[in-house]
Amino acid sequence: IGEKDKERRLGKYYINHRFVFLFRYDIKAVIGRGNYSRVIRVEQKATKQPFAIKLIETSRREGREVCTSELSVLRRVSHCNIIQLIEVFEIRDRVYLVMELATGGELLDRVIAQGSFTERDATRVLQMVADGIRYLHSLRITHRNLKPENLLYYHPGVESKILITDFGLASSGKASSNWSMTTLCGTPEYMAPEILLRNPYTSAVDMWALGVITYILLSGMLPFEDENQSRLYRKILKGKYSYTGDPWPNVSNLAKDFIDQLLNVDSTFRMSAGQALNHPWVLATAATSSMKNLHRSISQNLMHRTPIRSRSLKSAPTSESCHSNRIVFSLIFLAALVWRIVNSQSVSEWYLLSAYRVQSTVLSAWESTTQQSW
Repeated sequence: IGEKDKERRLGKYYINHRFVFLFRYDIKAVIGRGNYSRVIRVEQKATKQPFAIKLIETSRREGREVCTSELSVLRRVSHCNIIQLIEVFEIRDRVYLVMELATGGELLDRVIAQGSFTERDATRVLQMVADGIRYLHSLRITHRNLKPENLLYYHPGVESKILITDFGLASSGKASSNWSMTTLCGTPEYMAPEILLRNPYTSAVDMWALGVITYILLSGMLPFEDENQSRLYRKILKGKYSYTGDPWPNVSNLAKDFIDQLLNVDSTFRMSAGQALNHPWVLATAATSSMKNLHRSISQNLMHRTPIRSRSLKSAPTSESCHSNRIVFSLIFLAALVWRIVNSQSVSEWYLLSAYRVQSTVLSAWESTTQQSW
């Protein structure tokens, strides 16, 4: 096929898919941003039903890899605790994944917002997450980026289910091959020791991440934390964490044993998803799980500490964070300028010109962050 024929075909494909997309959906708002994607809330015109569309930029290699990983998983899965793919549109360097819309918010935001949180509440959440993980592992799918931000409530109601989302780093193994991986990826605080050691690893890395999530869920703190990434990695490799400080004295030994069985440095002795679901702490929830309200300590720890949200490894800053940095540095410069004026120091023409440019930067960054373009 000649280049002109290729362009003609691509143009026709682009026009048809764009027409179908706009014919079926009304664009409502941008509700999230990622490294290579945006999430848009839309409404299906025929049914008025809301959906989420994940728009992935595929012009760069990283974006294409994320798109391939996401699609290879979402096209295979059907489980009540995993986000469901509805349909796909491909328009030149963009892929639009139409998915069910989760409106209940992130896991930790819900924990903070509700007035009570007990071990029984924690096990209810973990049962749903572990069941979703067990299903994925049965299909030889490893998520590789499990963390609270990727666990969303389906709706705001008390009885809402949890959905596992964001499969951009997921790996799909083939039945005929050795199911091991070597790629260094994930979010640092949730990465298993074998990933950091660059050893071949298995789906057990998801279970380590589940142990970290459980620790956070019951305390509002990370088991391994350090602002310096090298020190953080050393702590993870040692596998040393503690149960000191509130609310740990009020947490049952069974809950701590559940965490210990997951945060095992030796992956061969780490619980599988099926074993986690059969752990006494999970099975005996209704009868023996502690009903002590841990909410106050958990919410205080979550709100009065370094934010738990972290970027995935090797990812570029989001456009949102870039704009935020521009605003911060611009405001610092303006503050320095005001200080010079207040203290009657000379203000050169360069300072005034720079101030004008800074003002333009602040305004453009602000407009970009608030703009709801798609």
